[in-house]
Amino acid sequence: MVHVGIGYDVHALVQGRRLVLGGVEIPHTHGLDGHSDADALLHAITDAVLGAIGEVDIGHLFPNTDERWRNAPSRIFLEEAARRVRARGGRIVNVDASLIAERPKIFPHITAMKQHIAEALGVPVAKVGVKATTNEKLGFAGREEGIAAMAVASIDLPEEAG
Repeated sequence: MVHVGIGYDVHALVQGRRLVLGGVEIPHTHGLDGHSDADALLHAITDAVLGAIGEVDIGHLFPNTDERWRNAPSRIFLEEAARRVRARGGRIVNVDASLIAERPKIFPHITAMKQHIAEALGVPVAKVGVKATTNEKLGFAGREEGIAAMAVASIDLPEEAG
């Protein structure tokens, strides 16, 4: 039985941090503020995967009050979500995500992001979609105050595990 989950994350852009999206470091004047590496894309995908299997969200599993996760690579979170899918006898059908940012240009990095995400999830690259759009200069993303990400995941779980 296929289950679907959605995820959303947003982080403020600040000076003095590196910008990591989809597990890829992207050259930019600002990075995302957060307890871990603040990879909004991986956080949204992690929440989508966890939601599809009825689990709690990333903040409950990896709280920002726990020093173990300070500056941690968000790949750890995504790998744990995938592990939980496999532990329930499930398989990831696909994930699809969108980044919302005025700058920097995301398109040149999408192939590397998809590869990184696929490796973390243990799926073929063809099962990972990543897109990017601007916010047409509207709102916090349009003013370049932050970057947002949203994601959906579909997970096939055995009937008794669902």
